[in-house]
Amino acid sequence: MRIALITRDKAGAVQTRLDNRDAHLAYIDETGVVEMAGPFIDADGTMSGSLIIMNVENMAAAQTWAENDPYAKAGLFEKVRLEEWKKVIG
Repeated sequence: MRIALITRDKAGAVQTRLDNRDAHLAYIDETGVVEMAGPFIDADGTMSGSLIIMNVENMAAAQTWAENDPYAKAGLFEKVRLEEWKKVIG
């Protein structure tokens, strides 16, 4: 099943994102469940959250993945949402 992980960063947390970016990207590569991903960009052009589409067995697997993301472990996020997502185009 595909799950969308939608996050919003805490205010003023850009440096936390930058400091943990390499570990986050390595985690994506190592786990092999992410089909697409990228940051949200605010009006100032600054990264302010993430959208990650993953293909996992179930919602529990998505939750585990999200909790073990280096960004989450670093306390980057103010909000985290997991939603089942159906690919229609692309």
